[in-house]
Amino acid sequence: MTSPAGPPPTGTGGTEQKRLKLLAVTACPTGIAHTYMAAEKLAQAAESRGIDMKVETQGSIGAENVLSDNDVSTADGVIIAADKDVDLSRFAGKRVLKVGVAEGIRHPEQLIEQVRSAPVHEPGGAAAASPAGGGRERSATYKALMNGVSYMIPFVVVGGLLIAISLSLGGHTDPSGGLVIPKDSFWMDVNNIGVIGFTLMVPILSGYIAYAIGDRPALVPGMIGGWIANTGSLYDSKAGAGFIGAIVTGFLAGYLVLWIKKVKVPKFVQPIMPIIVIPIVATTVLGMFFIYVIGKPISWVFEHLTSWLGGMTGTSAILLGTILGLMIAFDMGGPVNKTAFLFGAGLIATGNQTVMGMCAAAIPVMPLGQGLATLIRKRLYDEQERETGLASLFMGCFGISEGAIPFAAARPAQVIPANMLGGAVAGAVAGMAGVKDAVPHGGPIVAVLGAVSGVPMFFVAVVIGSVVTALATVALIDISERGRRGAAVAAFAGTDGAEPALVPGGAGASAAGSDAAAAVPAQGAGGSTPSASGSVSGGGSAPEADGAVPAEPAEPAGPDEERTEPAAPSGDVLSGYLTERTVKARLDAQEKEAAIREMAELLARSGDVADVDELVSTALRREEQGTTGLGEEIAIPHAKTDAVTAPVVGFARSVEGVEWGSMDGTKARLVFMIAVPEAAAGDEHLRILALLSRKLMDAGFRERLLAADDERAVLGVLSEIR
Repeated sequence: MTSPAGPPPTGTGGTEQKRLKLLAVTACPTGIAHTYMAAEKLAQAAESRGIDMKVETQGSIGAENVLSDNDVSTADGVIIAADKDVDLSRFAGKRVLKVGVAEGIRHPEQLIEQVRSAPVHEPGGAAAASPAGGGRERSATYKALMNGVSYMIPFVVVGGLLIAISLSLGGHTDPSGGLVIPKDSFWMDVNNIGVIGFTLMVPILSGYIAYAIGDRPALVPGMIGGWIANTGSLYDSKAGAGFIGAIVTGFLAGYLVLWIKKVKVPKFVQPIMPIIVIPIVATTVLGMFFIYVIGKPISWVFEHLTSWLGGMTGTSAILLGTILGLMIAFDMGGPVNKTAFLFGAGLIATGNQTVMGMCAAAIPVMPLGQGLATLIRKRLYDEQERETGLASLFMGCFGISEGAIPFAAARPAQVIPANMLGGAVAGAVAGMAGVKDAVPHGGPIVAVLGAVSGVPMFFVAVVIGSVVTALATVALIDISERGRRGAAVAAFAGTDGAEPALVPGGAGASAAGSDAAAAVPAQGAGGSTPSASGSVSGGGSAPEADGAVPAEPAEPAGPDEERTEPAAPSGDVLSGYLTERTVKARLDAQEKEAAIREMAELLARSGDVADVDELVSTALRREEQGTTGLGEEIAIPHAKTDAVTAPVVGFARSVEGVEWGSMDGTKARLVFMIAVPEAAAGDEHLRILALLSRKLMDAGFRERLLAADDERAVLGVLSEIR
């Protein structure tokens, strides 16, 4: 039984009511700023109502303030404010309310009220979502897909790069066909290791999609189902179903396990259900279903596509190149791609090398185009995606089309059409120019190794196709994000005509900064546009957006309240990274670039800055990816660079404020700057950002910073950061 709504009564009554105890877990995809902001807001709201609350944060530096079994057993309710999967099994039997992390920042008071009447979480059940209508929690389908993609990416990168390296350093063209690596050579061993990575990536994608839906019992059927999908020989197909098949088997396995969990079984069977019965039944059913039901149509389509293409060899080269390019780009290693590839490869032996030339030009377009897109519009992508983009560019140069799979799996509706458009253009240009390829492989590597005739036009086709793919991808993602932001503004504005609160800069979307910049909420995908009513919508990359977060107005101290000046600190702040030497009571600069240079010069007082100009350049490059204006008159520019020899933090105040591009429109008056060497840009960097993010959500703390008389008084206030 939970306590009634409203704060527990106080006073001197004869009966003392039990003090309400709540728990919370906060987590955002980047695991930095919004994780801790939500925790701080929930804790503050609970404290103001006389409610005990313990908040576990699942951030990039690991879980902190972890909830113990005793905490859970004595709790009256649990709030899950998260945009990624959180294990709910430990909360069975408790009232659980699950919302997006932004709701934890935006409406902590409402969540505290709602959790008191939330349904009790049953083992294996799903937590109740917020009825508030504005939570914009990511759908279960989206979360499951992104869970699979995030686990798959390392396998794609490692496998693809090892294959590319082995081909470039150990491979050569062979008159018998193909790029050949000598057997029993070192580079063949490297290639084999890379092939293992590629072989595992499809089952990993399927397995972790299933895991996100059905928990641990779904992992085995998901992975085995993905392996079956990728092994065409099991269902008489010359090519496996690839990543599209893996997505299908992942969702089938996950929901099949959920259905089996609902089956009532005797008590003596229940303990072995998750470790024996469910995995065996789900794996067998899914495997047989794919082999006998789904696999046969895939094989049929493969055979008929090959026959259809065989009848087109006499048609226009441009038309044939367009069709082959569309097929190559569609599923990047799946049956449609393999049909086109094997069709071109088979004609090489007959002396017709032009068809393989069309395929060879289209093959690298997808990874090159997606990698180029991450460079053109960095703010549309998070840090992991940009790193994958660089690897994708490298893989594209060696004709490894699978480098684009993580992007296609994450945003199929935007990426696959863009890939197909670029592939069609590349194939058409190569067909028009009569490009020939003598080996069954594609990408610039075959031209470099001398297997292509018509090299200039081959590169023209590849470049044009890649640029078309990149621009189409950026445009489609941007359109998608604008639509999402428009819907968010409409939902947020309400119907009562009241003007909504302003949004802190970028709290709605973690900037896809290269240094876990989401720790400093920054401008999201495609920018953000204030609405007529004064609300601001924030967009972010698909896996990273945390939702727009409205500000809470500061409550200044009343005239009769005594303001106590904080005592001077007994030691340095933030592990000594911020000292009196790196604090400035008045920032002179009026513009952002000048302010960053002034802050860099302030950091140089520490003696840990080796190159001020490089530090400034790095910080400005970071600003190009998305503003570090947090809103609420706060900015936290930061840089990872070897221009500093040790982590250092500085702080300065601006009287007039500096225009920093914050989405709530406020000028930055409280400016922190963080600089860390590349080697120290891990947990310590994240810890500094997390500590600042938490404390700066306290309006009283910000007021004290603005009111402090001099550097020493400012440092005294900053010493409150723990």
